[in-house]
Amino acid sequence: MKLFRLQLHWQILIALILAIVYGLLFPTTYNISPEAIQSLQKAQVSNELLEQLNQHSGKEFTTLQEFQQALKTSLSPQEYEAYQYNIRQASYSNSQVNAVSWMGDLFLRSLKMLIIPLILSSLISGITNIGTGKNLGRLGLKTMGYYLITSVLAIGTGLLFVNLFKPGIGADLNFQEKVAGLVEKQRSLRDILIEIVPDNIFRAFNESDMLSIIFFAVLFGFFVTKVDLVSREVLKKAFNAIFDVMMKITLFIIRFTPLGIFGIVAKVIADQDDLASLMSRMGIYMGTVIAALSVHFFITLPLLMKFLSKSNAWKHFRNMTTPLLTAFSTSSSGATLPLTIEAVESKSGVSNKISSFTLPLGATINMDGTALYECVAAIFIAQAYGYDLTIVQQMIIVTTALLASIGAAAIPMAGLVMISVILTAIGLPLEGIGLILAVDRILDMFRTATNVWSDSCGAVIIAKSEGEDLPV
Repeated sequence: MKLFRLQLHWQILIALILAIVYGLLFPTTYNISPEAIQSLQKAQVSNELLEQLNQHSGKEFTTLQEFQQALKTSLSPQEYEAYQYNIRQASYSNSQVNAVSWMGDLFLRSLKMLIIPLILSSLISGITNIGTGKNLGRLGLKTMGYYLITSVLAIGTGLLFVNLFKPGIGADLNFQEKVAGLVEKQRSLRDILIEIVPDNIFRAFNESDMLSIIFFAVLFGFFVTKVDLVSREVLKKAFNAIFDVMMKITLFIIRFTPLGIFGIVAKVIADQDDLASLMSRMGIYMGTVIAALSVHFFITLPLLMKFLSKSNAWKHFRNMTTPLLTAFSTSSSGATLPLTIEAVESKSGVSNKISSFTLPLGATINMDGTALYECVAAIFIAQAYGYDLTIVQQMIIVTTALLASIGAAAIPMAGLVMISVILTAIGLPLEGIGLILAVDRILDMFRTATNVWSDSCGAVIIAKSEGEDLPV
Protein backbone atom coordinates (compact mmCIF):
# COMPACT_ATOMS: atom_id res chain seq x y z
CA MET A 1 0.00 0.00 0.00
CA LYS A 2 1.15 3.53 -0.73
CA LEU A 3 0.72 4.61 2.91
CA PHE A 4 3.52 2.33 4.03
CA ARG A 5 5.92 3.87 1.51
CA LEU A 6 5.60 7.20 3.30
CA GLN A 7 8.24 8.24 5.80
CA LEU A 8 7.40 7.18 9.33
CA HIS A 9 6.61 10.67 10.62
CA TRP A 10 4.02 11.12 7.84
CA GLN A 11 2.47 7.77 8.73
CA ILE A 12 2.26 8.92 12.37
CA LEU A 13 0.72 12.26 11.41
CA ILE A 14 -1.92 10.55 9.25
CA ALA A 15 -2.65 8.11 12.10
CA LEU A 16 -3.01 11.05 14.49
CA ILE A 17 -5.53 12.83 12.24
CA LEU A 18 -7.51 9.63 11.60
CA ALA A 19 -7.58 8.91 15.35
CA ILE A 20 -9.02 12.37 16.09
CA VAL A 21 -11.74 11.84 13.47
CA TYR A 22 -12.45 8.32 14.78
CA GLY A 23 -12.69 9.53 18.38
CA LEU A 24 -15.08 12.33 17.40
CA LEU A 25 -17.28 9.93 15.42
CA PHE A 26 -17.52 7.42 18.29
CA PRO A 27 -17.57 9.34 21.60
CA THR A 28 -17.76 7.39 24.83
CA THR A 29 -21.29 7.03 26.21
CA TYR A 30 -22.34 6.28 29.78
CA ASN A 31 -25.15 3.99 30.85
CA ILE A 32 -26.21 1.50 33.46
CA SER A 33 -26.36 -1.77 31.57
CA PRO A 34 -27.29 -5.20 32.96
CA GLU A 35 -23.58 -6.06 32.77
CA ALA A 36 -22.77 -2.98 34.85
CA ILE A 37 -25.30 -3.99 37.51
CA GLN A 38 -23.82 -7.50 37.63
CA SER A 39 -20.39 -5.95 38.09
CA LEU A 40 -21.68 -3.86 40.99
CA GLN A 41 -23.29 -6.93 42.55
CA LYS A 42 -19.81 -8.47 42.67
CA ALA A 43 -18.68 -5.30 44.48
CA GLN A 44 -21.30 -6.22 47.12
CA VAL A 45 -23.33 -3.03 46.96
CA SER A 46 -26.67 -2.85 48.76
CA ASN A 47 -29.90 -4.12 47.22
CA GLU A 48 -31.40 -0.64 47.68
CA LEU A 49 -28.59 0.85 45.58
CA LEU A 50 -29.07 -1.77 42.86
CA GLU A 51 -32.81 -1.00 42.75
CA GLN A 52 -32.05 2.70 42.28
CA LEU A 53 -29.57 1.93 39.50
CA ASN A 54 -32.10 -0.32 37.75
CA GLN A 55 -34.25 2.78 37.26
CA HIS A 56 -31.57 4.13 34.90
CA SER A 57 -30.87 0.83 33.16
CA GLY A 58 -30.88 1.28 29.38
CA LYS A 59 -30.65 5.09 29.46
CA GLU A 60 -27.70 6.55 27.57
CA PHE A 61 -25.84 9.75 28.49
CA THR A 62 -23.36 11.48 26.19
CA THR A 63 -21.28 13.12 28.91
CA LEU A 64 -20.02 11.91 32.26
CA GLN A 65 -21.48 14.99 33.97
CA GLU A 66 -25.01 14.19 32.73
CA PHE A 67 -24.61 10.60 33.84
CA GLN A 68 -23.35 11.54 37.30
CA GLN A 69 -26.12 14.12 37.74
CA ALA A 70 -28.76 11.49 36.97
CA LEU A 71 -27.27 9.16 39.57
CA LYS A 72 -27.13 11.92 42.18
CA THR A 73 -30.88 12.41 41.90
CA SER A 74 -31.53 8.81 42.94
CA LEU A 75 -28.62 8.13 45.31
CA SER A 76 -27.84 9.61 48.68
CA PRO A 77 -24.56 11.63 48.85
CA GLN A 78 -23.04 8.84 50.97
CA GLU A 79 -23.96 6.13 48.44
CA TYR A 80 -22.73 8.21 45.53
CA GLU A 81 -19.38 8.90 47.21
CA ALA A 82 -18.98 5.26 48.25
CA TYR A 83 -19.66 3.72 44.87
CA GLN A 84 -18.86 6.38 42.23
CA TYR A 85 -15.59 4.65 41.28
CA ASN A 86 -17.36 1.29 40.81
CA ILE A 87 -20.19 2.95 38.94
CA ARG A 88 -17.86 4.77 36.54
CA GLN A 89 -15.71 1.71 35.89
CA ALA A 90 -18.77 -0.42 35.16
CA SER A 91 -20.87 2.02 33.19
CA TYR A 92 -19.01 3.57 30.30
CA SER A 93 -19.11 1.84 26.96
CA ASN A 94 -17.53 2.37 23.56
CA SER A 95 -17.16 -0.83 21.60
CA GLN A 96 -15.85 1.01 18.52
CA VAL A 97 -12.97 2.63 20.41
CA ASN A 98 -12.30 -0.49 22.48
CA ALA A 99 -11.74 -2.28 19.17
CA VAL A 100 -8.68 -0.08 18.49
CA SER A 101 -7.53 1.17 21.91
CA TRP A 102 -5.80 -2.15 22.66
CA MET A 103 -3.21 -1.25 20.01
CA GLY A 104 -2.31 1.85 22.00
CA ASP A 105 -2.12 -0.09 25.26
CA LEU A 106 0.16 -2.68 23.67
CA PHE A 107 2.40 -0.01 22.14
CA LEU A 108 2.75 1.86 25.44
CA ARG A 109 3.51 -1.32 27.36
CA SER A 110 6.16 -2.22 24.79
CA LEU A 111 7.88 1.15 25.19
CA LYS A 112 7.69 1.05 28.99
CA MET A 113 9.19 -2.45 28.90
CA LEU A 114 12.35 -0.93 27.40
CA ILE A 115 12.81 2.04 29.72
CA ILE A 116 14.72 0.54 32.66
CA PRO A 117 17.06 -1.80 30.72
CA LEU A 118 17.66 0.97 28.18
CA ILE A 119 18.47 3.59 30.84
CA LEU A 120 20.78 1.22 32.71
CA SER A 121 22.68 -0.01 29.65
CA SER A 122 22.76 3.43 28.03
CA LEU A 123 24.01 5.30 31.09
CA ILE A 124 26.57 2.70 32.14
CA SER A 125 27.83 2.34 28.57
CA GLY A 126 28.03 6.10 28.10
CA ILE A 127 29.78 6.82 31.39
CA THR A 128 32.41 4.14 30.83
CA ASN A 129 33.10 5.79 27.47
CA ILE A 130 33.33 9.28 29.03
CA GLY A 131 36.41 8.20 30.94
CA THR A 132 37.64 10.23 33.91
CA GLY A 133 35.65 11.65 36.78
CA LYS A 134 36.72 15.12 35.63
CA ASN A 135 35.03 14.60 32.25
CA LEU A 136 31.90 13.26 33.94
CA GLY A 137 31.78 16.23 36.32
CA ARG A 138 32.13 18.71 33.46
CA LEU A 139 29.35 17.00 31.50
CA GLY A 140 27.13 16.93 34.58
CA LEU A 141 27.59 20.66 35.24
CA LYS A 142 26.79 21.55 31.62
CA THR A 143 23.70 19.34 31.65
CA MET A 144 22.31 20.68 34.93
CA GLY A 145 23.12 24.25 33.88
CA TYR A 146 21.15 23.81 30.65
CA TYR A 147 18.18 22.27 32.49
CA LEU A 148 18.09 25.13 35.01
CA ILE A 149 18.30 27.86 32.34
CA THR A 150 15.60 26.40 30.09
CA SER A 151 13.23 25.70 32.99
CA VAL A 152 13.55 29.27 34.28
CA LEU A 153 13.00 30.65 30.76
CA ALA A 154 9.92 28.43 30.36
CA ILE A 155 8.43 29.53 33.68
CA GLY A 156 9.16 33.17 32.83
CA THR A 157 7.31 32.76 29.52
CA GLY A 158 4.32 31.23 31.28
CA LEU A 159 4.33 34.02 33.87
CA LEU A 160 4.33 36.67 31.13
CA PHE A 161 1.46 35.12 29.17
CA VAL A 162 -0.83 34.39 32.13
CA ASN A 163 -0.43 37.95 33.47
CA LEU A 164 -0.90 39.40 30.00
CA PHE A 165 -4.06 37.50 28.99
CA LYS A 166 -5.52 36.87 32.49
CA PRO A 167 -7.49 33.75 31.45
CA GLY A 168 -8.84 33.18 34.96
CA ILE A 169 -10.78 36.44 35.18
CA GLY A 170 -14.47 35.57 34.97
CA ALA A 171 -13.92 31.79 34.95
CA ASP A 172 -17.04 29.81 35.89
CA LEU A 173 -16.46 28.22 39.31
CA ASN A 174 -19.55 26.01 38.86
CA PHE A 175 -17.64 23.67 36.55
CA GLN A 176 -15.13 22.41 39.10
CA GLU A 177 -14.59 18.65 39.04
CA LYS A 178 -13.83 16.44 42.01
CA VAL A 179 -10.08 16.24 42.69
CA ALA A 180 -9.83 13.57 45.38
CA GLY A 181 -6.62 11.59 45.15
CA LEU A 182 -4.61 14.31 43.42
CA VAL A 183 -3.10 15.84 46.54
CA GLU A 184 0.65 15.45 46.74
CA LYS A 185 2.69 16.11 49.87
CA GLN A 186 4.98 19.10 49.57
CA ARG A 187 8.60 18.06 49.08
CA SER A 188 11.62 20.23 49.73
CA LEU A 189 14.86 20.10 47.77
CA ARG A 190 16.26 18.12 50.71
CA ASP A 191 13.52 15.49 50.30
CA ILE A 192 14.21 15.18 46.58
CA LEU A 193 17.95 14.74 47.19
CA ILE A 194 17.36 12.07 49.84
CA GLU A 195 14.93 10.15 47.62
CA ILE A 196 17.50 10.04 44.81
CA VAL A 197 19.52 7.48 46.79
CA PRO A 198 17.57 4.18 46.76
CA ASP A 199 17.43 2.12 49.94
CA ASN A 200 16.59 -0.88 47.75
CA ILE A 201 17.54 -0.76 44.07
CA PHE A 202 15.19 -3.62 43.18
CA ARG A 203 12.26 -1.73 44.70
CA ALA A 204 13.33 1.28 42.60
CA PHE A 205 13.23 -0.96 39.50
CA ASN A 206 9.80 -2.29 40.46
CA GLU A 207 8.38 1.19 41.11
CA SER A 208 10.14 2.76 38.07
CA ASP A 209 11.76 5.37 40.31
CA MET A 210 13.81 7.00 37.55
CA LEU A 211 15.92 9.36 39.68
CA SER A 212 17.07 6.47 41.87
CA ILE A 213 17.74 4.24 38.86
CA ILE A 214 19.76 6.99 37.17
CA PHE A 215 21.76 7.59 40.36
CA PHE A 216 22.57 3.88 40.62
CA ALA A 217 23.51 3.65 36.92
CA VAL A 218 25.81 6.70 37.15
CA LEU A 219 27.46 5.31 40.28
CA PHE A 220 27.87 1.86 38.75
CA GLY A 221 29.23 3.24 35.48
CA PHE A 222 31.71 5.50 37.25
CA PHE A 223 33.15 2.69 39.35
CA VAL A 224 33.37 0.37 36.36
CA THR A 225 36.15 2.74 35.23
CA LYS A 226 37.96 2.11 38.53
CA VAL A 227 38.30 -1.69 38.31
CA ASP A 228 41.24 -3.48 36.69
CA LEU A 229 41.67 -3.24 32.92
CA VAL A 230 40.50 -6.78 32.07
CA SER A 231 37.30 -6.52 34.16
CA ARG A 232 36.65 -3.00 32.87
CA GLU A 233 36.82 -4.09 29.22
CA VAL A 234 34.57 -7.10 29.87
CA LEU A 235 31.94 -4.92 31.56
CA LYS A 236 32.17 -2.20 28.88
CA LYS A 237 31.66 -4.74 26.09
CA ALA A 238 28.79 -6.37 27.98
CA PHE A 239 26.85 -3.13 28.55
CA ASN A 240 27.62 -1.87 25.04
CA ALA A 241 26.17 -5.13 23.69
CA ILE A 242 23.08 -4.87 25.91
CA PHE A 243 22.56 -1.28 24.75
CA ASP A 244 22.85 -2.36 21.09
CA VAL A 245 20.26 -5.09 21.65
CA MET A 246 17.87 -2.65 23.35
CA MET A 247 18.19 -0.21 20.44
CA LYS A 248 17.43 -2.98 17.93
CA ILE A 249 14.29 -3.84 19.90
CA THR A 250 13.41 -0.12 19.92
CA LEU A 251 13.79 0.08 16.12
CA PHE A 252 11.48 -2.93 15.78
CA ILE A 253 8.79 -1.37 18.02
CA ILE A 254 9.06 1.98 16.20
CA ARG A 255 7.63 0.31 13.09
CA PHE A 256 4.28 -0.04 14.88
CA THR A 257 4.16 3.57 16.12
CA PRO A 258 1.34 4.68 13.74
CA LEU A 259 -0.94 1.86 14.94
CA GLY A 260 -0.12 2.54 18.59
CA ILE A 261 -0.76 6.25 18.28
CA PHE A 262 -4.05 5.65 16.48
CA GLY A 263 -5.26 3.51 19.41
CA ILE A 264 -4.08 5.97 22.07
CA VAL A 265 -5.42 9.18 20.53
CA ALA A 266 -8.75 7.68 19.45
CA LYS A 267 -9.46 6.76 23.08
CA VAL A 268 -8.30 10.14 24.43
CA ILE A 269 -10.59 12.04 22.04
CA ALA A 270 -13.56 9.70 22.57
CA ASP A 271 -13.30 10.04 26.36
CA GLN A 272 -13.42 13.87 26.32
CA ASP A 273 -16.76 15.19 27.54
CA ASP A 274 -18.34 17.64 25.07
CA LEU A 275 -15.30 19.23 23.42
CA ALA A 276 -17.31 22.20 22.12
CA SER A 277 -18.47 23.09 25.63
CA LEU A 278 -14.93 22.70 26.97
CA MET A 279 -13.57 25.04 24.31
CA SER A 280 -16.20 27.68 25.05
CA ARG A 281 -15.49 27.59 28.80
CA MET A 282 -11.75 26.99 28.81
CA GLY A 283 -10.67 28.30 25.41
CA ILE A 284 -8.77 31.34 26.73
CA TYR A 285 -6.95 29.25 29.34
CA MET A 286 -6.04 26.57 26.81
CA GLY A 287 -4.96 29.21 24.30
CA THR A 288 -2.74 30.89 26.90
CA VAL A 289 -1.00 27.63 27.81
CA ILE A 290 -0.53 26.55 24.17
CA ALA A 291 0.70 30.00 23.11
CA ALA A 292 3.28 30.11 25.92
CA LEU A 293 4.44 26.56 25.15
CA SER A 294 4.69 27.44 21.45
CA VAL A 295 6.92 30.44 22.16
CA HIS A 296 9.24 28.28 24.24
CA PHE A 297 9.16 25.46 21.68
CA PHE A 298 9.53 27.44 18.45
CA ILE A 299 11.46 30.53 19.58
CA THR A 300 13.33 30.16 22.88
CA LEU A 301 14.86 26.70 22.38
CA PRO A 302 15.82 27.24 18.70
CA LEU A 303 17.49 30.54 19.66
CA LEU A 304 19.47 28.74 22.37
CA MET A 305 20.56 26.16 19.79
CA LYS A 306 21.61 28.89 17.37
CA PHE A 307 23.58 31.04 19.81
CA LEU A 308 25.00 28.35 22.12
CA SER A 309 25.94 25.74 19.51
CA LYS A 310 25.40 27.30 16.06
CA SER A 311 23.05 24.40 15.28
CA ASN A 312 20.22 24.33 12.76
CA ALA A 313 17.06 23.87 14.84
CA TRP A 314 14.91 23.14 11.77
CA LYS A 315 17.12 20.22 10.70
CA HIS A 316 17.07 18.87 14.23
CA PHE A 317 13.29 19.30 14.41
CA ARG A 318 12.85 17.22 11.26
CA ASN A 319 15.04 14.51 12.80
CA MET A 320 12.87 14.55 15.93
CA THR A 321 9.42 14.32 14.31
CA THR A 322 8.80 10.68 15.27
CA PRO A 323 9.62 11.02 19.01
CA LEU A 324 7.85 14.41 19.18
CA LEU A 325 4.63 13.04 17.66
CA THR A 326 4.89 10.02 19.96
CA ALA A 327 5.41 12.25 23.01
CA PHE A 328 2.42 14.36 21.96
CA SER A 329 0.21 11.29 21.59
CA THR A 330 1.30 9.32 24.67
CA SER A 331 1.84 12.28 27.05
CA SER A 332 4.80 10.37 28.48
CA SER A 333 8.39 11.55 28.05
CA GLY A 334 9.51 8.37 29.80
CA ALA A 335 7.75 6.07 27.32
CA THR A 336 9.13 8.16 24.45
CA LEU A 337 12.73 7.93 25.72
CA PRO A 338 13.76 4.93 23.56
CA LEU A 339 12.60 6.78 20.42
CA THR A 340 14.28 10.01 21.55
CA ILE A 341 17.64 8.29 22.05
CA GLU A 342 17.40 6.58 18.67
CA ALA A 343 16.58 9.82 16.81
CA VAL A 344 19.19 11.98 18.58
CA GLU A 345 21.96 9.43 17.96
CA SER A 346 21.17 8.06 14.51
CA LYS A 347 19.76 11.21 12.87
CA SER A 348 21.25 14.21 14.68
CA GLY A 349 24.57 12.46 15.20
CA VAL A 350 25.01 12.93 18.95
CA SER A 351 27.41 10.38 20.43
CA ASN A 352 26.18 7.73 22.83
CA LYS A 353 28.36 9.05 25.65
CA ILE A 354 26.45 12.38 25.51
CA SER A 355 22.93 11.15 24.73
CA SER A 356 23.08 8.28 27.22
CA PHE A 357 23.79 10.75 30.02
CA THR A 358 21.68 13.78 29.08
CA LEU A 359 18.49 12.18 27.72
CA PRO A 360 17.56 9.77 30.57
CA LEU A 361 18.33 12.55 33.05
CA GLY A 362 16.32 15.03 31.00
CA ALA A 363 13.29 12.73 30.75
CA THR A 364 13.25 12.68 34.56
CA ILE A 365 14.11 16.20 35.71
CA ASN A 366 14.08 18.56 32.70
CA MET A 367 10.37 19.37 32.45
CA ASP A 368 10.20 22.77 30.73
CA GLY A 369 6.64 22.29 29.50
CA THR A 370 5.46 20.98 32.86
CA ALA A 371 7.07 23.86 34.78
CA LEU A 372 5.50 26.42 32.43
CA TYR A 373 2.10 24.73 32.69
CA GLU A 374 2.18 24.57 36.49
CA CYS A 375 2.93 28.28 36.67
CA VAL A 376 0.09 29.24 34.29
CA ALA A 377 -2.37 26.85 35.97
CA ALA A 378 -1.65 28.13 39.50
CA ILE A 379 -2.09 31.78 38.53
CA PHE A 380 -5.20 30.92 36.47
CA ILE A 381 -6.75 29.34 39.58
CA ALA A 382 -5.80 32.39 41.67
CA GLN A 383 -7.41 34.71 39.10
CA ALA A 384 -10.56 32.56 39.01
CA TYR A 385 -10.94 32.82 42.79
CA GLY A 386 -10.28 36.56 42.72
CA TYR A 387 -6.88 36.43 44.46
CA ASP A 388 -4.55 39.29 43.57
CA LEU A 389 -1.12 37.68 43.83
CA THR A 390 1.80 39.86 44.88
CA ILE A 391 5.20 39.78 43.19
CA VAL A 392 6.52 37.79 46.16
CA GLN A 393 3.75 35.19 45.79
CA GLN A 394 4.45 34.91 42.06
CA MET A 395 8.14 34.39 42.80
CA ILE A 396 7.12 31.62 45.21
CA ILE A 397 5.18 30.06 42.32
CA VAL A 398 8.26 30.29 40.08
CA THR A 399 10.49 28.61 42.67
CA THR A 400 7.94 25.95 43.60
CA ALA A 401 7.13 25.22 39.94
CA LEU A 402 10.83 24.69 39.28
CA LEU A 403 11.19 22.23 42.17
CA ALA A 404 7.85 20.55 41.43
CA SER A 405 8.80 19.98 37.78
CA ILE A 406 11.98 18.22 38.92
CA GLY A 407 9.92 15.92 41.11
CA ALA A 408 7.22 15.27 38.50
CA ALA A 409 7.16 11.73 37.13
CA ALA A 410 7.56 11.26 33.37
CA ILE A 411 4.00 9.93 33.07
CA PRO A 412 0.65 11.32 31.90
CA MET A 413 -0.96 13.95 34.20
CA ALA A 414 2.02 14.11 36.60
CA GLY A 415 2.04 17.90 36.32
CA LEU A 416 -1.57 18.06 37.49
CA VAL A 417 -0.66 16.23 40.68
CA MET A 418 2.27 18.57 41.34
CA ILE A 419 0.07 21.68 41.04
CA SER A 420 -1.32 20.82 44.48
CA VAL A 421 2.16 21.54 45.89
CA ILE A 422 2.16 25.03 44.35
CA LEU A 423 -1.39 25.82 45.51
CA THR A 424 -0.47 24.81 49.06
CA ALA A 425 2.66 26.98 48.96
CA ILE A 426 0.67 30.15 48.17
CA GLY A 427 -2.42 29.32 50.23
CA LEU A 428 -4.91 28.62 47.44
CA PRO A 429 -7.71 26.02 47.82
CA LEU A 430 -6.83 22.62 46.35
CA GLU A 431 -10.37 22.41 44.98
CA GLY A 432 -9.21 24.89 42.34
CA ILE A 433 -7.52 22.01 40.51
CA GLY A 434 -11.05 20.94 39.55
CA LEU A 435 -11.26 23.98 37.27
CA ILE A 436 -8.54 22.65 34.97
CA LEU A 437 -9.11 18.92 35.35
CA ALA A 438 -11.30 18.57 32.26
CA VAL A 439 -8.70 19.96 29.85
CA ASP A 440 -5.54 18.67 31.52
CA ARG A 441 -5.20 15.56 29.35
CA ILE A 442 -5.31 17.63 26.17
CA LEU A 443 -2.76 20.18 27.43
CA ASP A 444 -0.59 17.35 28.74
CA MET A 445 0.06 16.35 25.13
CA PHE A 446 1.49 19.79 24.29
CA ARG A 447 3.65 20.11 27.39
CA THR A 448 5.10 16.59 27.03
CA ALA A 449 6.18 17.34 23.46
CA THR A 450 7.86 20.50 24.78
CA ASN A 451 9.65 18.49 27.47
CA VAL A 452 11.06 16.03 24.92
CA TRP A 453 12.04 18.79 22.48
CA SER A 454 13.97 20.58 25.23
CA ASP A 455 15.79 17.35 26.17
CA SER A 456 16.85 16.74 22.58
CA CYS A 457 17.98 20.35 22.05
CA GLY A 458 20.07 20.07 25.20
CA ALA A 459 21.76 16.91 23.92
CA VAL A 460 22.77 18.71 20.70
CA ILE A 461 24.00 21.85 22.51
CA ILE A 462 26.07 19.85 24.99
CA ALA A 463 27.48 17.59 22.27
CA LYS A 464 28.60 20.64 20.27
CA SER A 465 30.17 22.15 23.41
CA GLU A 466 32.17 18.92 23.79
CA GLY A 467 33.59 19.37 20.30
CA GLU A 468 31.39 16.90 18.41
CA ASP A 469 30.80 17.58 14.70
CA LEU A 470 27.08 17.09 14.08
CA PRO A 471 25.03 17.19 10.84
CA VAL A 472 22.62 19.74 12.38
